[in-house]
Amino acid sequence: MTKLTSSAMAVIATMAATSAALAQDVAAGKTSFNKCLACHAVGEGAKNKVGPALNGLEGRKSGTVEGYSYSEANKNSGITWSKDVFLDYIKDPKAKIPGTKMIFAGIKNEKEAGDLWAFIAQYDKDGKVK
Repeated sequence: MTKLTSSAMAVIATMAATSAALAQDVAAGKTSFNKCLACHAVGEGAKNKVGPALNGLEGRKSGTVEGYSYSEANKNSGITWSKDVFLDYIKDPKAKIPGTKMIFAGIKNEKEAGDLWAFIAQYDKDGKVK
């Protein structure tokens, strides 16, 4: 019974370590957002740039930020932004929305992409941290 208990504890410890390693890190996401800063803004006072402001991204329909001139591809994509959609999109934006104006190679690293989502998703539509 001791071997079984030790094995079970080892599995639980491994799972906990793996889960902690994959946990989203908002600070790391802020660092990753530096790749986005040339085109996007987020937070209080964020304005559209080459790309739209990203405040309130979670739950927002693609192509709907007021004052930003979207491609038809974005406006007609049918996308409502969520973590899963964002993680799929950010790997290769042009593959997810062919015809998008976004020129970005993407973020292939799942941990980095998750951290980036955690950073962006913390902002409500007014740029305040939720």
